[in-house]
Amino acid sequence: MNHLSLSALRPASRAKSAVAAAAAALAVAGCANYAGISSDKQIAAPENFEATQSVPGQGGQWPALDWAKQFGDPQLPQLIDEALADNPTIAQAQARIAKASSYIETSRSALYPKVNGSYSWTRELYSANAFFPPPFGGTWFSENNVLASASWDLDLWGKNRSRLNMAVSQQKAAEADMQQARVTLATSMARTYNQLALLYALRDVALREIANRQDVGRITNGRVAAGLDTNVERRTAEGNVATSQTNLTELDGQIQTVRYQLVALLGKGPDRGLQIAKPVIDPKVNVTVPDNVPADLVSRRPDIVAARWQVEAATYDIKEAKAEFFPDINLAAAFGFDAFGWSRFLQSSSRQIQFGPAVHLPIFDAGALRAQLKGRYADFEGDVANYNQTLINALNEVATNISAIRSLDRQMSDAQRALAAATSAYQLAVIRYKAGLSPQLQVLNADENRLANEQTVTNLRLTHTDLQIALIKSLGGGFDAASSNLAIDGSRRNQVTTQAANAAKMATPSK
Repeated sequence: MNHLSLSALRPASRAKSAVAAAAAALAVAGCANYAGISSDKQIAAPENFEATQSVPGQGGQWPALDWAKQFGDPQLPQLIDEALADNPTIAQAQARIAKASSYIETSRSALYPKVNGSYSWTRELYSANAFFPPPFGGTWFSENNVLASASWDLDLWGKNRSRLNMAVSQQKAAEADMQQARVTLATSMARTYNQLALLYALRDVALREIANRQDVGRITNGRVAAGLDTNVERRTAEGNVATSQTNLTELDGQIQTVRYQLVALLGKGPDRGLQIAKPVIDPKVNVTVPDNVPADLVSRRPDIVAARWQVEAATYDIKEAKAEFFPDINLAAAFGFDAFGWSRFLQSSSRQIQFGPAVHLPIFDAGALRAQLKGRYADFEGDVANYNQTLINALNEVATNISAIRSLDRQMSDAQRALAAATSAYQLAVIRYKAGLSPQLQVLNADENRLANEQTVTNLRLTHTDLQIALIKSLGGGFDAASSNLAIDGSRRNQVTTQAANAAKMATPSK
């Protein structure tokens, strides 16, 4: 970027000429302008997306921050709190917030005057054959120089203020990203913990199956002794018991693996997993969907809020780029003393005074400023598209979870009837086998059917809990932009929407 720079000189008599030159520079403003560069992209409103049939309101409440308590397992909230306190993912997000805060402090400092002080002492031998004749030439001298200076960028076009607002918006986006990380971690912990509950439930099924097959084995032994069965039936019964014990051992291994997955989420060593007790999750918990989900979801999902603040930051980034087309005016002044030696150092005759404006005006930059502004608009449009896609994904995620829960409820009803019928058939087969009215094969077939149905019901019951947790996550996991100080108020919201069409319009300089 090429600039015309007019700096005030030391003599006070030339200050007026510097101001006059600055005024002349302003008169030729307009050689660099942003005419024709704009954007018509806008963030989408929730009502633009039809969702009332797929996401019907049920009069429920939005999830609270302590949503894990409703599952009736005191260990689950404790594990979530432990994960949120120690997990490196949260620490990384907090570091990003701290970095964004430092940008705010840096940007805010540009709004205020700067004051600096300096002092130097120089011992120098002047040449006897150069500029200074004797007695200065060929003599050692000490020069003392002390200077206090102040400068102030007037920021007439709001460039520094826009940079500050952009930094604030980026910090808000970083805070919302951290909240998203918290929600993701908490729900990941809950869903993994529910997986542990499922494995324990299947383990209980396996224990009952071992007991049932041992009972059948005892009946078979009695029938062999009575001459009604052979060793084929006896060995078959023993093999079935061994198979069930193998399944139990496999489940124990899976349980241990999931424990290690949990402690990884906790950010702890594997031995911490040995302290996790058997889950006691209530599988009957049902999350009711709040009314007016599409409209209110934008303030309940931290990922949507983060995307919104990023759009806000992009609008201020555009305003800053537009301000680059206008003159920068800085006021500067300095006062100090400069003298050879110490005797006259602080005398009034050793004073040095500087003051005056400095004007920087872009006249011809070969299109660099316009290219920069086009890049800012491209970033803005990318952020708008990201916000719209995030909103679409959020609505579809809620709808998908609701649909999955509905489907699972229908499956559960059928599966429970199938289990009741299979259990009754198994019991009758055992009675008939014990009475010598049916062969062992009929008992084994009935047992396989009953076991498969019980495993299906167990899987569906815990999958229901998993979907409830997924629905809680899709509804924001207890996040609320207002209570987190991350909401954009009504005036700011209207401003963002307006700026989305043509960010921060400013008067275009005429050529």
